Amino acid sequence: MKRDDDYIRELLLECEASEDVYILATLHLNSSPQGLKRHHHAELLCDAGLFQSVNKGVYRMTNQGHDYLAVIRNDTIWTKTKAGAAKVGGTTLGMLKDIAVAYVKQEAAQRLGMTL
Repeated sequence: MKRDDDYIRELLLECEASEDVYILATLHLNSSPQGLKRHHHAELLCDAGLFQSVNKGVYRMTNQGHDYLAVIRNDTIWTKTKAGAAKVGGTTLGMLKDIAVAYVKQEAAQRLGMTL
């Protein structure tokens, strides 16, 4: 299954918006193609240190996950980040974060009138 960076962003946004600390992505409850995608991407988020597995199919967002979401939350920054990644021809999640951070810093420098 191909990694879907937009879906990863959706999972992070969903987790942050939830009143619960945990997000469910259990295969035994939902083995549909969508359930498999959710579980696979939750595991990818764990691999990247953005989620932590707390039980089988139960995850929580890590501090790294919150940091990553902070830089990709803005739709304009996310669109620019994806466009920048497309110019490179593909990136890792770490590179996506670096590109997003660069755009956030650029925007902050313009608004604050200083170099970051």
